[in-house]
Amino acid sequence: MHGTPHIVRDVMTHTVAVIGRGASFKDIVRMMQEWKVSALPVVEGERRVVGVVSEADLLPKEEFRDSDPDRYTQLRRLTDLAKAGAVTAGELMTSPALTTRPDATLAQAARTMARAKVKRLPVVDELGMLEGIVSRSDLLKVFLRADEEIAEEVRREVVSYLFPAPVSAVRAEVSDGVVKLSGRVRDTALVPVAARLVRAVEGVVDVEFELAGD
Repeated sequence: MHGTPHIVRDVMTHTVAVIGRGASFKDIVRMMQEWKVSALPVVEGERRVVGVVSEADLLPKEEFRDSDPDRYTQLRRLTDLAKAGAVTAGELMTSPALTTRPDATLAQAARTMARAKVKRLPVVDELGMLEGIVSRSDLLKVFLRADEEIAEEVRREVVSYLFPAPVSAVRAEVSDGVVKLSGRVRDTALVPVAARLVRAVEGVVDVEFELAGD
């Protein structure tokens, strides 16, 4: 198998809006509005990422603006109450920042986002210096691959690898990202393996089989 998966560097945005620890609450909101983003990396020195401020960090300010939380709420939501009284990025930010590396695969970045339930990740080098940012929409760009490009990779990296001719006669067709493998195979035990490998090809939405054993 020789396919090279796309990595974060291939899809990330290089121009990133950032703020320092001392940025005020209003400056943060203003920058989010101007850049149309829901989170901003907090940097210091030579753009070393020390945290991230998101809309979720800002909302407690509004939530608790005119309320007097009871003792149970105070105990249960200490962090949110602290952020409700915060006025600078250093007080509001989530730290340490959840980040990814530019050489991480898109699957790795997607898993990190899904587990942490975040919409974007700062991309940092080995020293923690900011190189870019990757968002959910960036990770979905692989699904814009042409069907024929996907089919060619499936034929080259999966079909010829698991079902070499002339022993097997397997055809690979792709429509809207859905791969269909059809034909006859000598060993049907390889079909689950083929399913796993095909789904690993970037841009594949699903895989269908019409394979029969010899």
